Amino acid sequence: MNIERPSNGIRTEISRREALRRGLAGAAGLLMAAGPAIGARAAAAPPKAKAKSVIQIWLAGGPPHLDTFDPKPEAGNDYCGPLNNPIQTNVPGIRIGELLPLLAKQADKFSLIRSMTHGDNGHETAAYLTQTGRRPGDHLVYPCAGAVVSLFKGYEGGYKGLIPPYIVLTESQGRFSEAGFLGPRYAPFATGGDPAQQKFMVEGVVSPGLSDKQQQQRRDLLHKLDTLGSAVKGTPAMKVYCQSEDQAYDMILGDGAKAFDLSQETDEVRARYDVNWGTWVSRTRFGQSCLAARRLVERGVPYITINFGGWDSHTDNFKVMRQLLPDLDRGLAALLAELSEHGLLDTTIIWCCGEFGRTPKIDWGPPWNGGRNHYGKVFSALVAGGGFKGGRVVGASDAKGEEVKNRPVYPCDLLGSIYELMGIDPEGKLTNPMDLPITVTPTAADGIPVAGRLKEIM
Repeated sequence: MNIERPSNGIRTEISRREALRRGLAGAAGLLMAAGPAIGARAAAAPPKAKAKSVIQIWLAGGPPHLDTFDPKPEAGNDYCGPLNNPIQTNVPGIRIGELLPLLAKQADKFSLIRSMTHGDNGHETAAYLTQTGRRPGDHLVYPCAGAVVSLFKGYEGGYKGLIPPYIVLTESQGRFSEAGFLGPRYAPFATGGDPAQQKFMVEGVVSPGLSDKQQQQRRDLLHKLDTLGSAVKGTPAMKVYCQSEDQAYDMILGDGAKAFDLSQETDEVRARYDVNWGTWVSRTRFGQSCLAARRLVERGVPYITINFGGWDSHTDNFKVMRQLLPDLDRGLAALLAELSEHGLLDTTIIWCCGEFGRTPKIDWGPPWNGGRNHYGKVFSALVAGGGFKGGRVVGASDAKGEEVKNRPVYPCDLLGSIYELMGIDPEGKLTNPMDLPITVTPTAADGIPVAGRLKEIM
């Protein structure tokens, strides 16, 4: 089911088929019944866009910064545990975790932020803060980055694609209302399904047990039985309905559906995203989601989130890392390489992080057995493409990864940098139903810590 999240907090469930019937894309717009669109009134002179699309890799649960992008082997066993051999990357002086060897070969394509901070240790509140730049509790639910990009770069911003402008592969994050006060029109379309399967069963687009031929036969039968439609054919209302229907079926049977059909890729391309465990190879949901994201970028989709969960490693952290990090390494490295080879990296932003990091000091006692807990004081993020320089490190944590040592980066600083590269004015007005004087990103006057956009890597 797809869940609408109106700003009044009432949840209304509609089926994926109903979402398609009501106009999944195009002139009729996503979820027509949600009401009139909120106009994307940016500042008079928005910054020149360097990026056309964003791929957000969301590591839900919070990845440990010491085991990924900010290793601290010198801190000793109580901090680094068995992962005490970081890898030198292809950029002199930059090391990353030993379970990321493929990314280490591509460090010239990305930059690392090692001083992300917000101080919040709750999953829901930290996820909201990291993706909106705002602290919860001020009586407004703000939209996340994907919804903001959908507002300014979606249908009102000139986007003409059949596919909705904000896609989540594959499951909705569920921690907060992504669209916030913008309303369900700007909520993401979560595909569901598993792209690693033989057929990617996108919910509302692919029907289990039905072939394309059967789908077309059902549509033909529906038209034969629709005597009312025949009687009012050609009226303005019917023209809008027919246009919406055509667009919906194009998502099911036409060019729109092809974006999600990974069987159109060669076996060699699909294998680039597969994890090699030494004795066997695994085709994973995350790896093939990265491939699907590349295909969506090729079709001009402005914002794609890959929701990669499982990082809440309170217990057996190092066992969890040995399962997750090879998958992240393979999928993200292949995505960077393919975007570069296809000439798309310069216009596609990738940002990869979770809602926070994890405690630098390891909890060895039972029942945690080498676990790491929530840690919002300092964590890491990876950014690449779309105007972000590669081969750089922004900020630093202290010797044990417990505090920001220099150049703090708050979520609003990172989000503002992404918006600026997308041609969205971070200080411009964010239109809202209450017509309040709200800017796209908060300012110091809003009581939100701000350290400045990432000009050193833009």
